[in-house]
Amino acid sequence: MPQGQVARGSWFWWRAFVAALIGVFGAAIAAGGLWLILLGGSWYYLPAGIGLIVTAWLLFRGRGGALWVYLLVYGATVLWALWEAGLNGWAQVPRLVAPTVVLVLVILAAPGLRRRGTWLAGIALALLGGGALAYLAGGRGDAVAAVEPEPLAPQSAPDAGADWPAYGGTHQARRYSTLGQITPENVADLRPVWTFRTGDMPVGDERFSNQNTPLKIGDQLLICSAMNKVIALDAATGRENWRHDPQVSTDAIPYNATCRGLAYHAAPQADGVCAQRVLMNTLDARLIALDVRTGQPCADFGQGGSVDLTQGIGHTVPGWYAPTSPPTVVRNVAVVHSQVRDNQRRDAPSGVVRGYDVQSGALLWAWDMGRPGEKGLPPEGETYTRGTPNVWTIASGDDALGQVYLPLGNSAVDYWGSLRSEAENTYSTALVALDVTTGDVVWHYQTVHYDVWDYDLGSQGTLVDFPTQDGPVPALILPTKQGMFWIFDRRTGALLVETEERPVPQGGVEPDRLSPTQPFVTDFPNVLKPDLQERHMWGTTPLDQLWCRIEFRRSDYRGMYTPPSAERPWIQFPGYNGGSDWGGVAVDPARGIMVANYNITANRNQLIPREKADALGAAPIDQLEPGQETPENINPQGDTPWAIRLNPGWRAPLTGVLCTQPPYGGITAIDLRTRLVLWDRPLGTARRNGPFGLPSMLPFDIGTPNNGGSVVTASGLVFVAAATDDLIRAIDIRSGKVLWQDVLPAGGQAGPMVYEAGGRQFLVINAGGHDFMETPIGDYFVAYALE
Repeated sequence: MPQGQVARGSWFWWRAFVAALIGVFGAAIAAGGLWLILLGGSWYYLPAGIGLIVTAWLLFRGRGGALWVYLLVYGATVLWALWEAGLNGWAQVPRLVAPTVVLVLVILAAPGLRRRGTWLAGIALALLGGGALAYLAGGRGDAVAAVEPEPLAPQSAPDAGADWPAYGGTHQARRYSTLGQITPENVADLRPVWTFRTGDMPVGDERFSNQNTPLKIGDQLLICSAMNKVIALDAATGRENWRHDPQVSTDAIPYNATCRGLAYHAAPQADGVCAQRVLMNTLDARLIALDVRTGQPCADFGQGGSVDLTQGIGHTVPGWYAPTSPPTVVRNVAVVHSQVRDNQRRDAPSGVVRGYDVQSGALLWAWDMGRPGEKGLPPEGETYTRGTPNVWTIASGDDALGQVYLPLGNSAVDYWGSLRSEAENTYSTALVALDVTTGDVVWHYQTVHYDVWDYDLGSQGTLVDFPTQDGPVPALILPTKQGMFWIFDRRTGALLVETEERPVPQGGVEPDRLSPTQPFVTDFPNVLKPDLQERHMWGTTPLDQLWCRIEFRRSDYRGMYTPPSAERPWIQFPGYNGGSDWGGVAVDPARGIMVANYNITANRNQLIPREKADALGAAPIDQLEPGQETPENINPQGDTPWAIRLNPGWRAPLTGVLCTQPPYGGITAIDLRTRLVLWDRPLGTARRNGPFGLPSMLPFDIGTPNNGGSVVTASGLVFVAAATDDLIRAIDIRSGKVLWQDVLPAGGQAGPMVYEAGGRQFLVINAGGHDFMETPIGDYFVAYALE
C-alpha cells in the first residue's frame, strides 16, 4: 500500500452505500417538493429533501453531524405528520415508516456511533414506531348503542328459513335467515364440511369469474357456474345430483362475466315434470327453464325450454348484450333484463325490460322507454330503442302489490350525455317500479340528475315494513354508489327520508346540460366521507405520497360530482365502485338493524378527443378485428366526441398502492327505528395486499375494497366475505366484533347464504374471485357447519 493511503474497509463502503441511498432519496423528494410547491401544495417535502441531501453528504464525509442534521429532519417530520394526520395509524405509514428506517440506517452508519447502546436505541426506536403504527392501524369499530334496538313490526312477507328460494333469500331481498343454530357463542366451532368445484376456470387470456349466490330448494342446492352450467347438489353433502350445460360459447363471455344467480318457481297445486322449475339467463342471451328434480329442460317453456332474448334487440355481438343477473318472478311473471357492456357505443343494444309467462315462456309485455305504450316485439325491421338505460343488477318484487323494482343504470355511454332522449334523462340512474301484469310504470325516482359519472344503481332494493311515526309502512331501501340510502314507500314511491337539492360543481365538456344541483338524503345515516384533500393522499413511502399529491394538484377536483373534463384529469370521489354495489344490504327485522358493507375508493379519469382515441386504437367491441383489443383503461364511447380513460384503481407508480389513504371499504350497522349508527368498522385486512402487488400477510384491518353482500341470522350473526383478503367472517351484529373467520380458496366477491338440511344449519359461499378486484379466480362453493 502506498505511503499515506488509508485502507477503506467494509465500514466505509457501508457508510457510502447508506449515504448514496439517502442522497438519491433526498434529491427525488426535494425535486418533487419544489414541483408540489409550484402547484400550490405542501411546503414540507422541499426542505425535508434538502435535509436528506445534507445528511447524505455529511455521512459520506464521515462527519458526526450527519446524525444531528437528520434528527432535526426527523423531529420536524414527526411534528408535521401529527399536524396533518393526527393519530391515524394508516395515514402515518408513508409519513413515518420510511423516515424511521432512515433514522436507523443513519445511526448504524454514522462514524463513532457503533456503540452497542446507540445500536440498541435505534432498533428500539424502530420497533416502538412500528408497534405504535400497528396499534393505531388496528381498525377498531365504534361500540354499539347500550340499548338493544327494538324489533320492526312483523314483516308482510316471510323470510328465508330452511330454504333459500331467491338471490336475496326471498324476492324481498332482506338477506335474513330465521335460522339460529349457529350462534355468537358457538360460531368459533364452524368448520368447512364440503367443497364443490364446477370445473369452469378461465384458460389463456380468458377473463371471467363467478359471483353466484345459490338457491336451496328442498334437499337440493342449485348453483350456476361462470359458463352458465346449472348444477344441483345434495344440500347436506355437496354431492352432485345433476348438471345442465347450455353450451354457452366462450365468445359470449363479456369482460368480468358471471352468473350472479338463478330464479325459482313452483306452480300452485301442480305436480309432475317442471312443476318446480329453475330459470336462468345465459350470457348468450337465452332464458332457460329446467325441472328442479332432473335438470331436464321444460318442454312447455318457449322452444324446448328456452326463449331467445335477442329478439328485437337488433345489432349486437357476443359479449355486448349479456344477461348476468337472474330473472325476478312476481305473480307468475319472470321479469328479465340484461347487462350491456359499458362505454362501447352510443348505438348500443337496448336496455328493454321484459315480462315472460313463467309457465309458457310467452312474452307478456316489454317496457321500452323509447316506445311508450308499445308492449310487444318491435315491428319487422325495427328494434327496441337502442342505447337506453339497462338493469344489469338484481330486481326485487312484491307479490301482494304486483310490483317489480328495477334499479336502472345509465344510457349508453356513461360519461357523455348530449344525445340522450327526454325519456333517458327521466329514467337514467332511477329506481323504477313496474306493474308486473301490464309492464306499466307505477312510479320512479331519479337518484342522480343527468348522470355522467357512472353512478348507476348497482344494488338490489330491499323490502321492509319501515317504522315511521304513523306506524310501519311497506318500504324499499335502496343503497347507492355515493354511499347514501334512499327509502321509499314502495306502494307509491313517496320518500320516507328527507332530502335536499345541493349545488354541485359545474363546467366540464357539457356545461349547459349538467344539473346545477343533486339530491342528498339528510335525515338518515350515510357512509359518505369528507371531500378529498391533498393530505389524504397515500402510498407506502414518502415518494409514493408525494407523487399522488402532485397528481391530486394536477387534477380537477371540486368535491362530489366534479364534471368530466378533457383538459386535465378529474377526480371522482366516491368512484364508480364506491358505496354499495351488487351485494346490497341485509336487514334483521327482529332487531330492526340494517347492515351494509361499502367501498371508499376514488377514480382519476380523463376524456380523450375522438381523433386521439381513434389513433390509439380505441374501437368499440363490434368494430374490433380478430385478436384486436382496446388499449387498457380506455373505453371508446363510440359515436360520441369523447373516449374515456378510466383509472378506477388510482395508484402510486413506485409501489402500486392506492393513492388515497385507507380505509377503502367498511361495514356498518344502522338502527332503522332511531336512524342511529350502531357501529361502523373497516372491512378487510392487509393480508392479501401490499406494495408491488405482493401480499403483506399483515392481519391488521385496513379496510379493503369489497363487493358482495352479507347475510344476517336470527341468532345475531352477520356473515360476509366480499373484501380482497379472501376471508369469510362472522360478525356480532350487536357490537361489530369479528367472532370467527376462515380463509377461502379464492376471492369471495359473492353473497353468502344460509339454509338447513337434515336438521343442520349450513353457510355456503361461492369463492369465484373477481378480475377487477384482483382477487384469485376460482370455481369453488364452500359449505360450513358446526362440528
